Amino acid sequence: MFSHRSSIDSALRSFKIDGHMLCYNSFVPRLYNWCLSMGFSPGRIMPSRAFCSDESQGFPIILIAKHFGAFPFNHGRVGGIVSVDRHGPHADHGKDLVLLQASHVGYDPVSGEFGVYRRLFTDQAHSSCSCGKIGRILAWYKTEYAYARENIRLLRHEGRLAVLIDYQLIASPRAQGLFLLFENLVRDVEGGLPRPLSTRSTGHIFLAAEALIERLGEAEWPQSGSVPIGDNLAADDFYFQHKGGYLDPLQDQLESNLIAPMPWILTSKHPLLTAACANTLAEFDRTYRSIVQDASMRDRNLLFLAGLNIDISPQPGEDFPLTKFVPWAAYLQRADGGREILEQDELLERLSAESSSNPAQINLEQSIEAMSNKREVAVRI
Repeated sequence: MFSHRSSIDSALRSFKIDGHMLCYNSFVPRLYNWCLSMGFSPGRIMPSRAFCSDESQGFPIILIAKHFGAFPFNHGRVGGIVSVDRHGPHADHGKDLVLLQASHVGYDPVSGEFGVYRRLFTDQAHSSCSCGKIGRILAWYKTEYAYARENIRLLRHEGRLAVLIDYQLIASPRAQGLFLLFENLVRDVEGGLPRPLSTRSTGHIFLAAEALIERLGEAEWPQSGSVPIGDNLAADDFYFQHKGGYLDPLQDQLESNLIAPMPWILTSKHPLLTAACANTLAEFDRTYRSIVQDASMRDRNLLFLAGLNIDISPQPGEDFPLTKFVPWAAYLQRADGGREILEQDELLERLSAESSSNPAQINLEQSIEAMSNKREVAVRI
C-alpha cells in the first residue's frame, strides 16, 4: 500500500474524518438495508468483523448481531488486522457475506484527545491507550524520533548556517533505527555525506541544505550556541527500519502496515488517530486482493467494507462508548459476477441514502428470555 514515499502523504490526507462519521446506532441498520437493496437475502446474510479485541469494540458487535440476526464471524486480530486465511470458514457459514474491518482509536470528549479510552472496570476507571497494540508499536518509534529531534541541532559555524548531526544518526551500517534523508538537511550530498565543516565530541557539523534554509527561514538559526531542530524535522526528512521479531506473522502485519507512514504518523497532530487511519488503508488494500483471489468467495453476494471506529469514552453511568464509524472504502461483489469498488465519498453517500430503521432487527432481550424459557434439551453422550 505504502510503497512510495511520495504517495504516503497524499494517501493519508485522502482519509476524511470531519463530516464523514456515522453513529453505530444508525450505521449498522443502514448497512443492513443497503445489503437488502443490492439483492442480499434477508436471514441468509452472514456478517463478519475484523476488529481489535479491545472491550470498546463490544457495542458495535452487539449492534451487528441485533440487525443482521447473527453473531458476527470473527475475522480479526489485535489492532484490526484481518485474518485473510479465514475467508473459507466465513464463506461456509452463510449464503451472502458481509465483512467489516475497522481499526479503532479512543477519544476523550472532555480533553479532545485521541488515543485514550476510559476503562470503566479498572479500580479507578482510569484512561489508558486505545488502541493499546498500536500504542505499544509506536513507543519504540517515538523514542527514536525524540532522539533525532533533540540531536539534530541548528547552529552557525563561522557565520554560515549549519546543522550538527549526532554520530548515532550518521553511523552506518545499522540494522534498525531512524535514518535521515541527508539531502534534505545537508548541502552537497552526492553519493554520501560531504566532508564535515567541523567535528564535535558527539557529532559532525555540515552546511545546512538550501532547501532546509528556505523551509525554516534564517531566523530559526540562533546567533550563538545551538538549538534542536524539534518540530522542524519533517516527515520527508527521515524513515525507519525496524524488525519486531514476532513469531506470529500476523503480529508483524500491523507493524508492517505502519512502518512506511510512521514519519507522517509521528509528526501528525494526533499520532494514534493517524496510525489507525493508515492501518485501515493498508488492510483494505491487502484484504481486497485476498478476497478476489479466494475461490471460496466467488459466485456469491459479498460486501467488504473498511473504516475507522472512534470510541468516545463512556462517562460515569454509561455502559458503552458512543462509537462512531468513518467509512473508508468498500468492495462489492455480486453473485452474477459484477464487481465494484466504492471510494469514501461515494460509500458514505450510499450508506446515508439508506434508512436507519430496520423492522427486521431482533429484540436481543426477548431472544435471550425465550432461550432461558425453552424446554430443556438433554445432551446424550
